[in-house]
Amino acid sequence: MPDERSGAGKRPFTREHAQGEARLDGERAIPELQRYLDLAVREMGLEISFEISTPATVDGGADDKDVLVAFSGTDQDFLLEHNAELLLALEHVGHRWLRLDPRLHDRVRFDCGAYRSLRLEELKLSARVAAQRVRETGQPFRFNPMSPRERRLIHLELSGAQGVRTMSEGVGDRRQLVIYPINKK
Repeated sequence: MPDERSGAGKRPFTREHAQGEARLDGERAIPELQRYLDLAVREMGLEISFEISTPATVDGGADDKDVLVAFSGTDQDFLLEHNAELLLALEHVGHRWLRLDPRLHDRVRFDCGAYRSLRLEELKLSARVAAQRVRETGQPFRFNPMSPRERRLIHLELSGAQGVRTMSEGVGDRRQLVIYPINKK
């Protein structure tokens, strides 16, 4: 009999619906995240606390909410050093700990000191400025490689923008978003 913790062949915090769409099982994910973070924070000796919440989602039902982990405390600057490298690493390990389907990685987010919301606003502004540059010069603009979440945000920000279109190019960690001018004939 397979070890239940090993998750042999199944993802315990993911539910597949009739359409084959993965959904987050937050009822089970939250206590497991609590266990993971208690261990990680204690073992790393961080002076930081965290709060796990389920903010309302636009399309989710009562049992299908995003999970947000917000950190605060003396060591929060440590989490945010080097473009929030440690915060993102904790999030990555958290996804692995939960054995999440990769399609659900955007549904479990870690934040500290409003880093994520500030980063999202920065990306939106960069997208608008780059789109204006593309319209003025007629030349494509290529962003540095970024996460799928960040690329998606820029695609959405520019989805109705006149005179430009967006595409993601490349593979894996080197995948980039490119803004192209729409050729007028």
